[in-house]
Amino acid sequence: MPTTRKSQASDEAEVMDEVDGQNEIQMPINQPDDAGKAVLNSMETKLTLAKKLITNLKNDLGNLERLLASESEPADLEQFMRRTMTDEGEVMHPANEGKILEGVFDGQNMIGSDGKLYMVPPNYASKSKLVEGDIMKLTIQPNGSFLYKQIGPIERQRVMGVLTRDEVTSDWKVVADGKKYNILTASVTYFKGQTGDDIVILIPKNAPSKWSAVENIIKRD
Repeated sequence: MPTTRKSQASDEAEVMDEVDGQNEIQMPINQPDDAGKAVLNSMETKLTLAKKLITNLKNDLGNLERLLASESEPADLEQFMRRTMTDEGEVMHPANEGKILEGVFDGQNMIGSDGKLYMVPPNYASKSKLVEGDIMKLTIQPNGSFLYKQIGPIERQRVMGVLTRDEVTSDWKVVADGKKYNILTASVTYFKGQTGDDIVILIPKNAPSKWSAVENIIKRD
């Protein structure tokens, strides 16, 4: 395999090691998962995220109203708080703080329902064959660890292409049906792909995309 962007591959490998052993779930293609969640099309994906954004806003406003209306004394609230010392002083957090977010996979990251971007470990994205538009759930645990789970796969299709490499950036690409798709370096590394290999990718069935998921690489030896 030609010389790659070693720093990028190294960084991705480090992230892969950190999340190894977490609850990755690979969803079947065009089939409901065990919980009965159907494959989503692109419009359903947008509506699902929009509804989640609205729900989060309502919950935040409700919590703010309850806080302002509370008549509890400061001493009564201490049991619900924990204090952390930082370089800038003492910071207060809710006790047993944890957070659950839903969002949409954009090919590399998750766009959360809070409008923020969360990096999805390449190891998890590659093993789960995440496709741009998939709905995901992120659990941020009190110790700061991130746990991802694929909960709503977008409708997808398989396409055969050829593995190539950008001459300027050295990023891996797939040329299929006259189009060029980005793929994760972690996927190419896992399958030991080389320029010119045939490759099977997964892309959204009814929506345009810049990214694809690698399903398999067929060596041209």
